[in-house]
Amino acid sequence: MTAMVFAAEQVRGVLEGAPQPDAVAARQMQALSLAVHIPLVCFGIAFPAMFLFVEGLYLRTGDPVYKALAKRWSKVALIIFATGVVTGTILSFEFGLLWPDFMATFGEVFGVAFGLEGISFFLEAIFIAIYVYGWDRLPRRAHILTGVPIIITGATGSAFVISVNGWMNDPQGFEVVNGQVVDPVPFSALLNGHVAHELVHMYLAGYLVTGFLLAAYYARRWLKGNHSRYTRTALVVPLTFAALAAPIQVVVGDWAGRKVAENQPVKLAAFEGVYRTEEGAAFHIGGFYDSGRNEVRFGIKIPYLLSILAHHNPTAEVIGLESVPPEDRPPVNIVRTAFQTMIAIGTFLAALGVFFIFIWLRKRRLPASKWFFRALLVAGPLSVVALISGWITTEVGRQPWIVYRFMRTEDAVTSASNLEIAYVALVAVYVLLFGSVIWLLRRLAARPPEAELEHHG
Repeated sequence: MTAMVFAAEQVRGVLEGAPQPDAVAARQMQALSLAVHIPLVCFGIAFPAMFLFVEGLYLRTGDPVYKALAKRWSKVALIIFATGVVTGTILSFEFGLLWPDFMATFGEVFGVAFGLEGISFFLEAIFIAIYVYGWDRLPRRAHILTGVPIIITGATGSAFVISVNGWMNDPQGFEVVNGQVVDPVPFSALLNGHVAHELVHMYLAGYLVTGFLLAAYYARRWLKGNHSRYTRTALVVPLTFAALAAPIQVVVGDWAGRKVAENQPVKLAAFEGVYRTEEGAAFHIGGFYDSGRNEVRFGIKIPYLLSILAHHNPTAEVIGLESVPPEDRPPVNIVRTAFQTMIAIGTFLAALGVFFIFIWLRKRRLPASKWFFRALLVAGPLSVVALISGWITTEVGRQPWIVYRFMRTEDAVTSASNLEIAYVALVAVYVLLFGSVIWLLRRLAARPPEAELEHHG
């Protein structure tokens, strides 16, 4: 650890320059772009598997309801993909414009991942265009096969980006000599110690968000009295994907938590607000961290639970915030609130999913209570809140580091001023984009499902 801190100080010493007047604006712009883009990534990961599954049902049964649904969903996927192109492009520019020293210093280490992500993106664009255009034009089996690369490229594209994030939490694949980053080994960097659990965690989140958002939309139609086979299928398929993913996510979350405890103990301390290193650390539900008293107040205390969660041992030692200087600690209440929000919503989604699976296996039907569908209405937006909360936990919990123990965020941000103008323009672009997407989706939803079965030559 001493060597790492020494290397970090060397890098920091070289990069420290004039103060950055708009660092907060830069961070807010980046956070806004990620909050807009990440839910779209979820659809890129999970949605293709869902509409290909429904098309597979059509090929097996010949039921036109399945074809209408798969065709409709593929058009929705195309709209979301186009939206993701815009938001992803904005993010790419932001990396270079808002964090120039980060890219200049470590670009050779992780840059190959963005190149590979670009290749995945172009392949995904090609095949999603072929897939949507190929309805009723390609032989049925050839058509479904053109959808397989969409699943693969949707997964690989996000995998390369997540590998960079994993590297930011567990940097490796380079040396620091005289304050300079040398001997980059990109594939060693990308195969870092955090990529596996972050990848699985994000993929499952993709299925949860996509599944519960789609289920929420069709639950609303169900509550309005539309109990057609089309609506029933459109509700059951994504809900099943999400319900199966939710309990697994609990296990993967445990895996991720133990990796954080092992490699980023200060981030774990911020999850709970543990100030002093202690054995048998408790976990508090709710409350807030009082930085004056260095303790959590007004929370429900559960003895030993944090040690159990972090190390599967009720008396295990949990390293506290005091182990590092105050300037090296993340903002505890932001991280802690995001972490508890993610855990609370995740528990609710898992319980809802298990209830649905239980009823479906026993009675081969959807639950009869309207409260179940009302819960689905809430679960859709909550899944997005949990997703964003998870990213806040990961990213803010790593602060003040952009590259853990090697580069501080304040040393990476641009020194340009007057970012407020760009900030306003960014918000305007997202408002316009959001309005356009809603307009397109509403136009598509206004058409009856039978319209998808019409042949246009």
